[in-house]
Amino acid sequence: MSSNIEQIKAPVKKELEFFEKEFRASMKTQVPLLDTIMTYIVKRKGKQIRPIFVLYSASLFGNINERTYRGASLVELLHTATLVHDDVVDESYQRRSFFSINALWKNKIAVLVGDFLLSKGLLLSIKNKDHDLLEIVSTAVQEMSEGELLQLERARFMSATEEDYFNIIRKKTASLIASCCQIGAASTSNDPQQIEQMRLFGEHIGLAFQIRDDLFDFGENKSGKPAGLDIKEKKLTLPIIHAFKTAPSSETRSIRRLIKSNTPDKQKMNEVVAFIKKHGGIDYATQKMNELRDNAFQILDQLNIQSPYKAHLRQLVNFVIDRNV
Repeated sequence: MSSNIEQIKAPVKKELEFFEKEFRASMKTQVPLLDTIMTYIVKRKGKQIRPIFVLYSASLFGNINERTYRGASLVELLHTATLVHDDVVDESYQRRSFFSINALWKNKIAVLVGDFLLSKGLLLSIKNKDHDLLEIVSTAVQEMSEGELLQLERARFMSATEEDYFNIIRKKTASLIASCCQIGAASTSNDPQQIEQMRLFGEHIGLAFQIRDDLFDFGENKSGKPAGLDIKEKKLTLPIIHAFKTAPSSETRSIRRLIKSNTPDKQKMNEVVAFIKKHGGIDYATQKMNELRDNAFQILDQLNIQSPYKAHLRQLVNFVIDRNV
């Protein structure tokens, strides 16, 4: 039986409530317009998966403390800054069924809001001398930017290999989940090996998480992501890459032409999905996703500690991978 988000949150319910207060406090400003926008950002927060990863990872090695909360706030501040900037870059007017900041306040204000959030995260770390935590998250933000640029380049040339794909999603998505687990561990453990194991654990989960997101493109889901969006944007995801690799070259050329063409989206989507299913792309991606989850669990099992939070982390991972939202 799969857990729901409230069951996942239950072991750290009080800590999450305290984190929310700290996070709100970290976004305070004397500028009325900024304060309005910060309130809007807090109100449309999602399932809080990233702070839960931080809190659970910290709890494996010790008691959640002020450094844990600051680490979780730092992740959320810098991640929210990247999302606000992404919406401007992508010309996206909705995020999780809410209007994006650029939709309501236009691009100039959205970019400045992203800058403000970024500076708040930097100041929070520097003020408290959390230089190690700042380095972890700054590295993740650098990798996320590199991953996005790599993806844009590969989509333009329609030339991504499976190796390229994993390199892109390792930077673009997995680096952030890895930083959550690494920061949580670093707030309660002084053992570099434990902190590195948690980074690797998070990286595997982040890779599996992105494959799950890619699979949403080919079927029904409640995630709010429209089916066929990746195809429309010419993003080469694992199911397509595998199908290209295994299909006869004449069929692959035909599908590449179709993706680049101005054929109506629904017709294009149906043909591409049929091609991918025929050549085992969806089954292959699902298999890879489950392998990554199993590898993450092996890393967790290798930790020489007894803690109920091992089981809680497994539940969280299964929730993230098995989700249809």
